[in-house]
Amino acid sequence: MSEQGRLVAGRYRLTERIGRGGMGTVWRADDEVLGRQVALKQLHERPHLSADELGTLYERMRREARSAARVTHPGVVVVHDVVEDDGRPCVVMEYVPGHTLGDLLQGGRTLPPQEAARIGLAMIGALRAAHAAGVLHRDVKPGNVLLGAGDRVVLTDFGIATTAGSSTLTRTGEMVGSIDYMARSGSGA
Repeated sequence: MSEQGRLVAGRYRLTERIGRGGMGTVWRADDEVLGRQVALKQLHERPHLSADELGTLYERMRREARSAARVTHPGVVVVHDVVEDDGRPCVVMEYVPGHTLGDLLQGGRTLPPQEAARIGLAMIGALRAAHAAGVLHRDVKPGNVLLGAGDRVVLTDFGIATTAGSSTLTRTGEMVGSIDYMARSGSGA
């Protein structure tokens, strides 16, 4: 069954799937109350998880929204709302038309040095703003960097961010994040 066209929380009409990751799917949606386009992130169905595991996952999604909402910077996605959809939280964010840095780099493509520097500097600004707000992103990777209209560069997906003063939602031995972009420890080869 296609989700396209479905109304979420009585106001957000799903119009186009624009992203899919390990935790959820991001849709372009029409906010029928305010007459604007938004991005709506909904969790994948997880029928194999226990009630406690689902509770942790749902809390992680709510924390993602709270973490991103704490940061005010043009290089960080704006969170508008968290709504319930069949008991699952959905994060409603600004819609940034464009593509990800990951899309741009597919197939081994590279960027001219000036463009790479521009994007890098924009991410430094976004991360400084996040750190100043007490938020540690923990999953900076090309797929979480949106390249919007004009020269806009936007950091998204605060799904595993930590916030100063909050407890952790990971268990001993559990790894959360994108393995290819995690810091490595040890002596190296």
